[in-house]
Amino acid sequence: MAAYHLLRFAHLLKKGLPRRQVWTKPNNTSFVVSAQVVLMTALIDFEPLAKRLRVETSVKTSPSSSLKVPSLCIQSRDNETVDQERRQNNTEAKMDIRPKAGADRLRGVKTKGYHQRIGSRQQQKFRNTLERWLVKPSKNPSTAEVCQTQEDVQMTDDGGPQSTSAESVDSQNAEKPIVSDSDEETQPLTPADLDEDSPVSPPSEDAAESGLIQTQPHNYGGLENQEMETCPASSERSVKQNTKITDFFSGTSSPGLPVGRGRPDKLPEKQDADKKSAADVKWLGTPINELKRMPECGRPRPPLKDVPGRHTVMIRTDLLQNGKVPVPYPGKFKDTWDDVHVKMPCSSWNLFPVEDEETRERQNKSRWELIKETLNKEFTSQSDLKNAILKYNASNAKKWDFTALQLYCTKVLEPDAAEHLFGSLLPDMVQLALRASELCTKPIPLLKRGTNHSITMSQEQVACLLANAFFCTFPRRNSRRTEYYNYPDINFFRLFEGSSSRKIEKLKTLMCYFKSYTEEKPTGLVTFTRKSLDKPLNWKSSQTPLTKLHITCEGTIENDGYGMLQVDFANKFVGGGVTSSGLVQEEIRFLINPELIVSRLFTEALNHNECLIITGTQQYSKYTGYAQTYQWSGNHQDTTPRDGWQRRCTEIVAIDALQFKSFLEQFHPEKINRELNKAYCGFARPENEKQNLAAVATGNWGCGVFGGDTRLKALLQMLAAAEAGRDVAYFTFGDSQLMTDVHNMHSFLTQRKISVGEVYDLLGQYYSSVCKSCLSRRPDVSLYSFIYQQVSSSLAPDDRGSARQHVPTDCR
Repeated sequence: MAAYHLLRFAHLLKKGLPRRQVWTKPNNTSFVVSAQVVLMTALIDFEPLAKRLRVETSVKTSPSSSLKVPSLCIQSRDNETVDQERRQNNTEAKMDIRPKAGADRLRGVKTKGYHQRIGSRQQQKFRNTLERWLVKPSKNPSTAEVCQTQEDVQMTDDGGPQSTSAESVDSQNAEKPIVSDSDEETQPLTPADLDEDSPVSPPSEDAAESGLIQTQPHNYGGLENQEMETCPASSERSVKQNTKITDFFSGTSSPGLPVGRGRPDKLPEKQDADKKSAADVKWLGTPINELKRMPECGRPRPPLKDVPGRHTVMIRTDLLQNGKVPVPYPGKFKDTWDDVHVKMPCSSWNLFPVEDEETRERQNKSRWELIKETLNKEFTSQSDLKNAILKYNASNAKKWDFTALQLYCTKVLEPDAAEHLFGSLLPDMVQLALRASELCTKPIPLLKRGTNHSITMSQEQVACLLANAFFCTFPRRNSRRTEYYNYPDINFFRLFEGSSSRKIEKLKTLMCYFKSYTEEKPTGLVTFTRKSLDKPLNWKSSQTPLTKLHITCEGTIENDGYGMLQVDFANKFVGGGVTSSGLVQEEIRFLINPELIVSRLFTEALNHNECLIITGTQQYSKYTGYAQTYQWSGNHQDTTPRDGWQRRCTEIVAIDALQFKSFLEQFHPEKINRELNKAYCGFARPENEKQNLAAVATGNWGCGVFGGDTRLKALLQMLAAAEAGRDVAYFTFGDSQLMTDVHNMHSFLTQRKISVGEVYDLLGQYYSSVCKSCLSRRPDVSLYSFIYQQVSSSLAPDDRGSARQHVPTDCR
């Protein structure tokens, strides 16, 4: 009798009637399984062995998947003839029920063929596989394919045959928006999910070539799209992707489920066109040309003037003219050697002990005189340059390594280029460095913690300071055991060491800058502003609506975000590893805009409520690649217009994100507040009207080795930008799924007029109800899924219908 009811239930499933899902809680983990899973489990657990379906399993692991997932082959023999079209479909599901003998034979089932008993090891293998699926389903919501022989099962209900073909696809399923795996609220994560920096790859062109089975248009979590092979009666098959058991047996939306004979909802050509169309989407939201940029949106600047204690201006403002090199101010070098200003190499207090050859007594002599004497000698090789630098850095002679510089000079440069380096470029750089007392006449204040101060200097003065950094002349800056322990390195000695190809590419990029400067002296100014947020915002009470969002998986902040406030994903020591081995977003920006590097000379490590704003730097180099693949690719001609202070309209804000040891840590309210206040400090300009503020050009801030969650960081930056009155241009750096997810969330919130304070409150609820009690490394409910559910459930009944239209399918 039980078998009869099971078979009748199976028949109803084939007709698509049972569409409800069953909630289960194994090991305190909630997830959704369809009614078909219950049926499959019942067939496995309660039927005698002779009545079970023969299930063939095979395992084949793709390079991008850590879980081994079996494909199911349920074979049958039947007298029914199968369509030629279905015969040619490799990915069609194929099912068979074997004949039974004697009293154990199933009633009402017509079968033909032979019976083959399953071995005990194979039974246990399938049982373990099923248990693994139920407890830890795969994170990738991909399609399911059940292999079926050419002869289908015949079952009768009211005299009508019901096909088990997988040709038909639910049209509703085809219309539902697709959301990434990170938004699946009930799905426990697989070990692959624990990789925080997994890249998201573009969708596979080869996946789902057959139009009879619908597949996801995006590849989630960097894993390959699922591929299905033909399943003959006697062969084992494999699936290349992690899948959930609910993908194989889904009540309403599984495209692999046989739901009746007929033509597919879309032809193969149409589905391929739709898939390619989705892949062609490179940006979403507001068109980028509708976002505000400088100088168009800015107001006229007030006259530039030196304000003691607030703004140090190192040039003659009365002589500032377009196209002319600014004149240093004051006219003569003012020597200062204290704890609040940069200790310059040309200072008379820059001394070093020398032993007199006759009396053997130690005397203090001017290091600057030694520097001038040494550098004014002719250089003919890398060893001459090395010996010159070590002569006035004698205490480091046994520590410093010049391998990278040697390789650059001897292995990278062509003979003509090497001749130009030693015969022309290096002598010009020497003369530029030795003009320090002539060009940098005003003491340069240190931008210490807790200060709100600006420094404006000419591009010529910046170049002079960088030339001194190249020749390692800055005193007391070669060790962290000095008064500069909380400042970044400025001398380039770390850049010269090691044999890494990254150092070679860095040297190419920086030498391009010095070559460009010596050939055509720039005439602009650069301003460095350290800013602190005195009082944290009350985020929960904010009624500010979200602003516009343009999000794209193509382009870069520096190119496509021209004229906007461009975010530097900074280290608290600004510039990070630019003068050593680092080569990611911040270091690359400091290399192609080398004038940024001089900020390391006077900027103390940033505090939690501080940022550094640099306005007016120029881009000198082009590049390709990132990190290990970075390569200098030539000179760049910067055509960015200048403002009234003769600065390039390139405003870069350095904000340092927190580094997290665990994924859940970043959702703590204290960490959320810190990141919001840090971003707001960088974005806000309370002295300006909001209509005069350019958009923020940003991206995955703090989401690399710092362990930040991309979706959380995108949301936090949108909140901070909204409170600051700026629109957002967000660059996902090739992550198309992130682009879709963030755009969907932004649209969802703005269409419901959810304020900054309400989103902030939702972040607190997410921590207290999900993260705080989570015992695993990552929560089972993603942040975006939680927000979708909470907002939708809080709407008035009349508004819920419209809300559901914008909630991704996996959150309904």
